[in-house]
Amino acid sequence: MSRIVVYGAGGRAGVRVVAEAARRGHEVTAVVRDPDRYAHLSEVPVLGAEGPRVEGRGAEARGAEARGAEARGAEGPGAVGLRGGGVGDRRGRVRVVGGDVTDAASVAETAAGHGAAIQVAARLDMPSEEFYGAAARALAEGLGRAGVSRLVALGIGSLLEVSPGVRLIDTPGFPAEARAFSLGHAVELAVLAESGLDWVVLAPPPVILDAEATGTGRYRFGDGRVPEQDPADPVFSYADLAAALVDEVERPRRHRAQVAVSY
Repeated sequence: MSRIVVYGAGGRAGVRVVAEAARRGHEVTAVVRDPDRYAHLSEVPVLGAEGPRVEGRGAEARGAEARGAEARGAEGPGAVGLRGGGVGDRRGRVRVVGGDVTDAASVAETAAGHGAAIQVAARLDMPSEEFYGAAARALAEGLGRAGVSRLVALGIGSLLEVSPGVRLIDTPGFPAEARAFSLGHAVELAVLAESGLDWVVLAPPPVILDAEATGTGRYRFGDGRVPEQDPADPVFSYADLAAALVDEVERPRRHRAQVAVSY
């Protein structure tokens, strides 16, 4: 098993990524801004369906972009309190450390000795473009210093295309607040495209993800387009998103691209 460093480990996505990676036997370094608040990350239950993950069929998109804070899940007390899934022995697998994903020196220090990095951090106390631009630049430089080439990052579904050359955020009536948040991810993509990292950005459906559901063990990857919608499908869950993120660490099949992930 490998060593994985997770940035933004205290958020809705991050908690589940840490749990999923530890469940599979990886050594995880959970990077948060305030480690005293997140010491419990080494003890939270492992969520999701047991056994190997299988990419399945289904549809993803569910209408207009939800608020960025909910769609990504910034660090905060409400991001913990999980339920469901099997419980595994996490002792020795998860190490919680303080760090700043927008600082290259901090990234280099926390990533040293790891095989891959997962970026799911979000900041709501500063402009989105400023945060994601700074984080992407720090990751490009810091991971390079640490000798870590693989980066799997969480993107946003509003940057997927609804028709050739037209992103969801460019469609008439798209909410201005959600557009502003989404543009931060656009800056992130531009910075990563100029980096030497082996990166992939996974964009979940442009809705508020299900923070309560356990993993189904099934999802599918798409391309750079908003996937077709099937009203019968459930809302995509953070648990299955976490599985997809960890899968792209274990079996890197997508490189230097933004791709959709959904049911």
